[in-house]
Amino acid sequence: MELTTIFLRTLLMYFLVFLALRLMGKREIGKLSVFDLVNSIMIAELAVLTIEDTNTEIIKGILPMAVLVGIQIILAFISLKNEKLRRTFDGLPSVLVENGEIRDQEMRRLRYTLDDLLLQLRENKIYNPADVEFAVLETTGKLTAFDKKSMGKEGSQQLPRVNIRYEGLPLPLIMDGKVLDENLEKIGQNRFWLREQIRKRGIKDFKSIFLLTIDHKGQLYIDKKDTKES
Repeated sequence: MELTTIFLRTLLMYFLVFLALRLMGKREIGKLSVFDLVNSIMIAELAVLTIEDTNTEIIKGILPMAVLVGIQIILAFISLKNEKLRRTFDGLPSVLVENGEIRDQEMRRLRYTLDDLLLQLRENKIYNPADVEFAVLETTGKLTAFDKKSMGKEGSQQLPRVNIRYEGLPLPLIMDGKVLDENLEKIGQNRFWLREQIRKRGIKDFKSIFLLTIDHKGQLYIDKKDTKES
């Protein structure tokens, strides 16, 4: 009888955990942020405890799982609209290599070793740090690296129209209708300039833009919100 109970609980917990991860979003399946990882571990641990302890009512295992899923969904929804909250939970990417030079202070701050760096560079098919234009450690722990050849180093000698520190890496100026003033300062521009740029493209309001980025050549990419959202 106990084996049957364990079997049924295992089956139920399997589908509940599967459903929980699906509800929390597809990002859970790929690389996880620290917040996502903690949530996933806790849900998995609750499922195991519920399966093992057959004397505990199953609702006592399901309820905490439902609370964790609810927290994840609510915070994910709020973070879509709140950049500060999103940065608090997800953090910010860190540049570890710039123009072939390793930023050792940033690596020490992140407790990221040279072995880690060289390993992930090899995974990006880059075998010499001197060949790296820039390498960014994403909030998921994945290293995104670009070598000088793929960045078109010969073309980067041309004078760019805007002063963006990392060539080839588009700089967001508007995210979900909110202007990122700190990024405008990086390129030496202001909201008046930005408003003129979008008006030239037939857009009257910042809030109607979902994403606006600018690259090192001064080219703008604009993605407007859906009509229903705006």
